[in-house]
Amino acid sequence: MAGARHGTGPALTRKIPTGLLGGSFNPAHGGHRAISLNAIEALDLDELWWLVSPGNPLKPKAGMAPLPARLGAAQRMARRSPIRATAIEAELGTRYTIDTLRKLVRRYPNRQFIWIMGADNLAQLPQWRDWREIARLMPIAVVARPGYNGRTHAARAMGWLRRFVRPADRKTHWTDWRPPALVFLRFSPDVRSATAIRQADPRWFERYQGRALRDPLTHSRLRPERIETA
Repeated sequence: MAGARHGTGPALTRKIPTGLLGGSFNPAHGGHRAISLNAIEALDLDELWWLVSPGNPLKPKAGMAPLPARLGAAQRMARRSPIRATAIEAELGTRYTIDTLRKLVRRYPNRQFIWIMGADNLAQLPQWRDWREIARLMPIAVVARPGYNGRTHAARAMGWLRRFVRPADRKTHWTDWRPPALVFLRFSPDVRSATAIRQADPRWFERYQGRALRDPLTHSRLRPERIETA
């Protein structure tokens, strides 16, 4: 683990290597956990934060469970791991990824962040606000996803990002990279999906009704009464 790099002398000044994985987590599932644990090992991270979004501008609101339920499911899935599930975007008041990342960089100067995204999101990246600024702000690790691994799916994004791709065998050196920097990660395929879970259990969020949740980063509480029937 990355923590082994921290010790006495100059190592004390090293920032904490932290991965950021954003999403709706509607709900979080074993696939999210597997990808995250693999990324932690591959990138030699101390922690990985799941940024449970209050609302994704590119996803419809219909079928979206309340934030406290999604955070509760994410925290449950992240137990006994270096993963921390947070709804910090609700406190920051940000809606777009670039705004969230800028605020996180300012708020946590002792951490060095890498943005982690699936290959499916790489294909959508040019639709994101100021997507090139995201790449200029911190390194990006792209995780292969079944059905999206061909670069043609992300032709527009890669037209600009291709020159910044780093060798996969140098991925543990990402803390030394000057962004823009992009690295591709390839793990065993995981076909689990939140869509399938919702289809099998449309009322999954009701099991979090009435539970008080504390955010591990902001230490604020999400009131259980905010969980409503969708």
